[in-house]
Amino acid sequence: MSTVVAGHPNSDSTSTTVMETVNGSHQFTIKGYSLAKGMGPGRYIQSDVFSIAGYDWAIYFYPDGKNPEDNSAYVSLFIALASDSSDIRALFELTLVDQSGKGRHKVHSHFDRTLEGGPYTLKCKGSMWGYKRFLRRTALEASDYLKDDSLVINCTVGVVRARLEGPKQFGIVLPSSDMGQGLKDLLDSEVGCDIAFQVGDETYKAHKLILAARSPVFRAQFYGPIGNNNVERIVIEDIEPSIFKAMLSFIYTDVLPDVHEITGSASASLITNMIQHLLAAADLYDLGRLKVLCEVFLCEKLNVDNVATTLALAEQHQLSELKAFCLKFVTSPGNLRAVMKSEGFKHLSQSCPSMLSELLSTVAAGDKILTSEQASKKRSLCSSVLAYDTNAARQLRRRT
Repeated sequence: MSTVVAGHPNSDSTSTTVMETVNGSHQFTIKGYSLAKGMGPGRYIQSDVFSIAGYDWAIYFYPDGKNPEDNSAYVSLFIALASDSSDIRALFELTLVDQSGKGRHKVHSHFDRTLEGGPYTLKCKGSMWGYKRFLRRTALEASDYLKDDSLVINCTVGVVRARLEGPKQFGIVLPSSDMGQGLKDLLDSEVGCDIAFQVGDETYKAHKLILAARSPVFRAQFYGPIGNNNVERIVIEDIEPSIFKAMLSFIYTDVLPDVHEITGSASASLITNMIQHLLAAADLYDLGRLKVLCEVFLCEKLNVDNVATTLALAEQHQLSELKAFCLKFVTSPGNLRAVMKSEGFKHLSQSCPSMLSELLSTVAAGDKILTSEQASKKRSLCSSVLAYDTNAARQLRRRT
């Protein structure tokens, strides 16, 4: 016996039709507008044919208007169907771009208002939608729409389609991926491990195949032409144990490890220092994603105390985006003097003396947009940086 709830009869299946638009845009630039004047009413300049939602379209611009009775007082603008199709229903937007950058565009749009008769229907190839009196020509020629004798027109088309959503008679929920956690559990349990790394007083076991799949360096070490697949223990001398452990965690999970958990500390400076060393390790083992994750972390945590050491790191490992971000931070008003007093700046002047010259150039470039008083203060600081630069060069000559 079946039961029917009032207003909601039982059914064996359901379906839904969704009315939606498939949207696309085209930008049409007209250069040499003044040469188009005088073509005569009804004559047009046409864009290239472009495709949106499987149909071809073209933009038509009439410099002297479409209507002879308007005596060339207006410019006309239309979008036309260029496909051999019929009864295409669509929404349109025509925009004359304000080239001053102020965003005061001339816009006629279906998209942001309700149409009494619904979307516009184009009956056949050549059917048009637009405005015979889009804008007075005198107003156009005195406006920011015209720049360097050029016009920029944007056209957006939204073709109406009916999409049928079929019956969904299953209630299966797709679980989130837990592959990274599964691999991390494998690493922690040491099941199937076939390689051990001696890092200081610590030993870390891992799986050669997983390491090789994630790092080109490990792949060459174990399976390359001069690699040794039979090796069972490797001594790591140039990486701290906690850093190597964090790198292994990333290799198995593909996410930045919890540095708080690994260091056992909440010290911001200690955590930043660890990420700096982790970035260096990522570069050593060619772990591109880990490098980017570390760069993002260092950019977010950048301050006057760590920017100099981060800048030195970026220079040593050729990290151009991180380097540019650090230089911009150092030369920001109020930062340079504080940075120069930091211990990291002394490290920078000793480990990367060439960076001081680049820092001077960056500061000098910024002077062009400063007031005379601000520029004077910066020149004073530049003298201090130059003194560091000269001293660093002398120390370098002594070492060599």
